[in-house]
Amino acid sequence: MDYSAQEMMIVAAAREIADGEVVFVGMRLPLTAFGVARATHAPNAVGLFECGLARYQPADGVLHTMGDPPNQLGAAWATGLAQVMGLLHAGRVDAGFIGGAEIDRFGNINTSYIGDRANPRVKLPGSGGAADIAAMSKRLVAIINHEKRRLVERVGFVTSPGYLSGGRARADAGLAGGPAAVITDRCILRPRGAENELHLATIHRGHTEAEVRENTGWALKTAPDLAETPPPSEAELAALRRLDRDGFWR
Repeated sequence: MDYSAQEMMIVAAAREIADGEVVFVGMRLPLTAFGVARATHAPNAVGLFECGLARYQPADGVLHTMGDPPNQLGAAWATGLAQVMGLLHAGRVDAGFIGGAEIDRFGNINTSYIGDRANPRVKLPGSGGAADIAAMSKRLVAIINHEKRRLVERVGFVTSPGYLSGGRARADAGLAGGPAAVITDRCILRPRGAENELHLATIHRGHTEAEVRENTGWALKTAPDLAETPPPSEAELAALRRLDRDGFWR
């Protein structure tokens, strides 16, 4: 079946959710990825939304933001920011999904600014709850478009911590978990080895290793078991297109 790069990213994100897990859903593509997971392999997953919502079933309507009325209607819990963020502090969140403007080889994410801190070239939206999600989820999944200016050797500012300077730096800072996957429109990166450096794990169909390297801002290492990312199945695409029936995210 034909599918878009966005659909591949959504399905890849959905596959990171295991059945029964509590997931901090995040904005943009994860809004649909949670629904795809629930409709296919993870029927008992629970979705948390930073605006203060928790859901069992995906929303019956296309979501442009997490606070849209279809996400509020039928929510299992409609509360506040402090309550849902408190589940992070309690160690109850299995996986968190966030994006960013920049990500580096140790999975640190920048959503604060580009350039000099005192006089930045670009001022970005900031953390929101992303720093908490990155610091306290049992594992983190990042979703980002694969461009050299976005995948950099070292982010200009660490808004959301990955493995910091690599190795044991994250653990020494008192943080558990860490990035488990970085999903791009070209491939999936995963940390490997004692340094917890991101390696090329799978390549999406239609892309090449040389192309991925050319669009990465550091000397990207390759996992020994490098493979093609399994394309979306008919069931996954059917679930995605049912949820995103207007094609907004596709």
